[in-house]
Amino acid sequence: MIYQHPRMVPTLTIMENIDLYFDNAGIPRDERKRRLYEAQELTGFDIPYDLLVEDASLGVLQRAEIVRSIAAGSRVLILDEPTTNLTPIEVEGLFKAIRNMKKKGISVIYITHRLPEVKEIADTVTVLRKGKVVKGAMPIHSVSMEELAKLMVGELPKPTAKQSYKKNKKIIEIKDLVVEGRITLRINKLELYEGEILGIAGVEGNGQDELVKAILGILKPKQGEVKLLGEKVKGPRDFLLRGGAYVPGDRTKALVQWFSIAENLAFLIYAHSGPNLLTPGKLASTYEMIRRQYNVVAQSPWSQISTLSGGNQQKLLVGSQLSLNPRVLLAVNPTRGLDVATTNYVRSLLIKYASKGTGVLLVSSDLDEILEISDRILVLYKGRIAGELSREEATPERIGVLMGGGSDNG
Repeated sequence: MIYQHPRMVPTLTIMENIDLYFDNAGIPRDERKRRLYEAQELTGFDIPYDLLVEDASLGVLQRAEIVRSIAAGSRVLILDEPTTNLTPIEVEGLFKAIRNMKKKGISVIYITHRLPEVKEIADTVTVLRKGKVVKGAMPIHSVSMEELAKLMVGELPKPTAKQSYKKNKKIIEIKDLVVEGRITLRINKLELYEGEILGIAGVEGNGQDELVKAILGILKPKQGEVKLLGEKVKGPRDFLLRGGAYVPGDRTKALVQWFSIAENLAFLIYAHSGPNLLTPGKLASTYEMIRRQYNVVAQSPWSQISTLSGGNQQKLLVGSQLSLNPRVLLAVNPTRGLDVATTNYVRSLLIKYASKGTGVLLVSSDLDEILEISDRILVLYKGRIAGELSREEATPERIGVLMGGGSDNG
């Protein structure tokens, strides 16, 4: 089983984690190197075994888990949303690996909400809806993507229309910024305007994390400055109290799974509400407001948050931040791992709040998302802005060239 979120010990290297797995599976030490080599040959994946898990991208960890499972002798692989954390090029590599595995007699159960991927890689398809099989074992050539979408979620809502923004009020202004993180981020100029959705595209690891942390005030600039509403950001609490809100790219790092929904809401919005939020009655009423407004399905505010589906956890996270009526929202992969209906709903919320004046900085590895809702698009490559495109100019091909370090000639 290859989960959407890797099951590895963060403070150990990838190889140390693989050894733990092999120990449990009873794989002799003298066979491990050969088995890993054969699994890499089969998949075509290059694994940095000496890298600490906490320093590795989710895509690298996912590939390592696939290689680890094959090396351990697995004949059936269950892949849960396997392309959520992959770039388009990495997706092509995964599909090639799956085809090679099929030739070797390895069966794959591929769980996803991304219908084009189903059409490309599957032999048969089964559709689940609300825990039940709607239709099973359909030959992939016998069903269209439109039919699959209706089987999954029924009729999809029409997309929300967005009002155009005006370049009159800057929410975020960055000048001559140099920030040291896992890579060096150098931004000469970046501006986010009131009511604008500014998309940040790029292969993960090209400075997105450093940019977000610099705006939040977690990383201090070596040079230059980040201004929120005309004043320098002094730190995360200053960012929040001056109208900022933040949806991180990995909800498991924002939500404490063994705590209740209400307790998680206290963590998420305490900076704005203070000690008055912490009475049971206030927490319950805050939860009820967010539940109704953002369509969160849960039993009670005191249920463990782990009892919620991934989609409902994400709606709660996004809803908690939008309930603050922020002046600026940093949203990192806000629809990662969500089904079609929830993805559309979250995107419609971003459009709705931008139309009300919120400036949205959308950092996403999903090109469809970037193209669908952004007003402008900046592409990061090796810590620098490789290019800027308007909504009208942007195409997957032009963005792809910039993501790979090429120049955009229109």
